[in-house]
Amino acid sequence: MMLEVKNLSASYGHIEALKDTSLEVDEGQIVSIIGSNGAGKTTLLRCISGLIKPLSGRIEFLGKPISQRPHCNVAAGIVQVPEGRKCFSGLTVQDNLLVGGYLVKGKKLQQNLKRAYDLFPILEQRRNQFAGTFSGGEQQMLAICRGLMSDPKLMLLDEPSLGLAPLMVQQVFDLIEQIRQTGITILLVEQNAQKALCACDKAYVLENGRITISGTGSELLASPAVKKAYLGE
Repeated sequence: MMLEVKNLSASYGHIEALKDTSLEVDEGQIVSIIGSNGAGKTTLLRCISGLIKPLSGRIEFLGKPISQRPHCNVAAGIVQVPEGRKCFSGLTVQDNLLVGGYLVKGKKLQQNLKRAYDLFPILEQRRNQFAGTFSGGEQQMLAICRGLMSDPKLMLLDEPSLGLAPLMVQQVFDLIEQIRQTGITILLVEQNAQKALCACDKAYVLENGRITISGTGSELLASPAVKKAYLGE
């Protein structure tokens, strides 16, 4: 098992966002978490990254407790691509990528840069362009590729399709599958439940800070409760 979250409770401000939440992510999987706004999905990712200290419970990555220092978790192999992309608009594409690879040195850094450009060639064509001039979809691709620059074992993706046109949404999910094929494990938080469940090996429904349903992606797609609440059926 790559990641284990056990009986996790956490607050965001004065709100208890997670309540006794448990989940598992096996190596090489895409695991999706779906749920409505305010369900606690982003808080969960921020706990795994070390950005929020839980009230109780434990998080283990590759059998060891995660650090409360986020840069140590990046060094261990966990990287989060945040909701809203958070690209550095005043930096060029290449500088954004280099920021993502700040822990990587020498030849390996250049190899990771080449991998990013191979995955999304438009980044190389426009490597000297400021990221702030990119469309939302292009910035999302840049944010994902920036996350890859640190050589992660586990990538946390927070709402990667949010606000994107349908064609770009498909490109994002195609990129996610390409990343999984390179051996990187993915924990995906996504409001597009249909896409998230079709793409994943395993899925969880998070409601009001609690896991209420879990199973394979196909099992949740067939669940009457999930269909009614998240698939509009």
